[in-house]
Amino acid sequence: MSLPPAASAADDIRAGRTSLGIELGSTRIKACLIGSEPTEVLATGSFAWENRLEDGLWTYAIDEVWTGLQSAYADLVADAEQQHGIRPESFGAIGISAMMHGYLAFDASGELLVPFRTWRNTNTGVAATELTELLGVNIPLRWSIAHLHQAAVDAEAHVPQIASVNTLAGYVHEKLTGERVLGVGDASGMFPIDSATGDYDDRMLRAYDAHAGDRLPASLADILPAVLPAGAAAGALTSEGAALLDASGALQPGIPLCPPEGDAGTGMVATNSVAPRTGNVSAGTSIFAMVVLERPLAEVHHELDLVTTPAGDAVAMVHCNNGASELAAWAGLFTRFTAAAGRPLDDDSVFDVLFREALEGEADAGGLLAYNHLAGEPIAGLDAGRPLFVRTPDSAFTLANFVRAQLYGVFGTLALGMQVLTAEGVELDRMFAHGGMFRTAGVAQRFLAGALAAPVAVGELASEGGAWGIAVLASYLAHVDDLSLSAYLDERVFATASVSLVEPDPADVAGFASYLDRYRAGLAVEAAAVASL
Repeated sequence: MSLPPAASAADDIRAGRTSLGIELGSTRIKACLIGSEPTEVLATGSFAWENRLEDGLWTYAIDEVWTGLQSAYADLVADAEQQHGIRPESFGAIGISAMMHGYLAFDASGELLVPFRTWRNTNTGVAATELTELLGVNIPLRWSIAHLHQAAVDAEAHVPQIASVNTLAGYVHEKLTGERVLGVGDASGMFPIDSATGDYDDRMLRAYDAHAGDRLPASLADILPAVLPAGAAAGALTSEGAALLDASGALQPGIPLCPPEGDAGTGMVATNSVAPRTGNVSAGTSIFAMVVLERPLAEVHHELDLVTTPAGDAVAMVHCNNGASELAAWAGLFTRFTAAAGRPLDDDSVFDVLFREALEGEADAGGLLAYNHLAGEPIAGLDAGRPLFVRTPDSAFTLANFVRAQLYGVFGTLALGMQVLTAEGVELDRMFAHGGMFRTAGVAQRFLAGALAAPVAVGELASEGGAWGIAVLASYLAHVDDLSLSAYLDERVFATASVSLVEPDPADVAGFASYLDRYRAGLAVEAAAVASL
């Protein structure tokens, strides 16, 4: 006779048969605890934070990293106690994930040399262009090597003191374990990876060192963290690390950690998109698509990054700096309207009403256009952003078309990049979507299927997103000797998962194609706004 779920969960927590995942996202730090069955979410916690623009660069205060982690962890512990009557003091494994790319530079004593520069910064154009030509692969503006080389090109005062550079996930992991390592997926957003070796591309490392000369105080290989695949031992929680995570002092040291990963990799895990011909779209503050490749691409494309899965397999990534933030801002305006009218609705209800109204809109959004560019957008050729809503006098200005145009606008730049993959002959069996905008069933999912002209799946297990994905990668530590990551996800995690699949509607495909033609033409208006405002 099996134990009831509550008793089973309490036993898992008490015995440490759990995995804790923590992801530092762009708007929330989320913690997720899973049990011996990885599909079982036992407790969650979160902390809200926001990036800010300081001296022209997007950043987060490094102190807030730790106050946020402690708050999210404390929230999870309280949730576990409320749901299961027990406060966890140990776990079977822990995983740390965070926003990819960016720039955290440290001196030999581990002191941060300049404020954290996030993926959102677009001040690295000279370095990205120079490195793309040097290495023969696309080096995007947000990659860590672009930030490092730009600092060297600009002869910034801190450069001679650099001993190491890391991502946010790698930094947190190092503080918790003392190990300066990085999962291969996150590392692939720092510097190109050779999928044959699962490490930084040696030829490109040597080419960079020769090119940089004496502008850096050490070789690039010494500056970057070591690379590990999913399932590799990546250190254990130290006493100092436990104190950083748990302000109460109850958390026990010695817990193994999996390699720290980026949010793109954990999104792939959370959507079971680590095998060739699969892919996923993650929509949040940014929006990006990851497509696992069957073969190398024929050409270099500025719209595409070449990264890897957490297991090291090659992936084409279409990354857009601007996602659903502008859509959320408009929804906030409508939320305030309901309150001012004396009939307040909460945020989720407003989103639900607006999204369902969008279904009544015309397939091409009635001639309306929405640009979600709060920040620069390299794929669209923009080094800064100005959110715009544009219509002509004869366009059909209805609420349904307005909301549909805003939803299409979230997918606009992404679709431009995906068309490049289509032209390369890349084929997809399925795209898996996750993110808050997909919570209203059958709306954003349907429009994305029309935008990509491909089936789009949404599943119940992706609801906790990257925090759940890194918890699953932590749980994989106990199974790496028996199963590949892809097999583990297929056989142990997603075997019984409920998935909703939407095929593209021909009318939506044609309507979005018409919208995208206007969107591409209207980028001149967006560029003019950037230049003028």
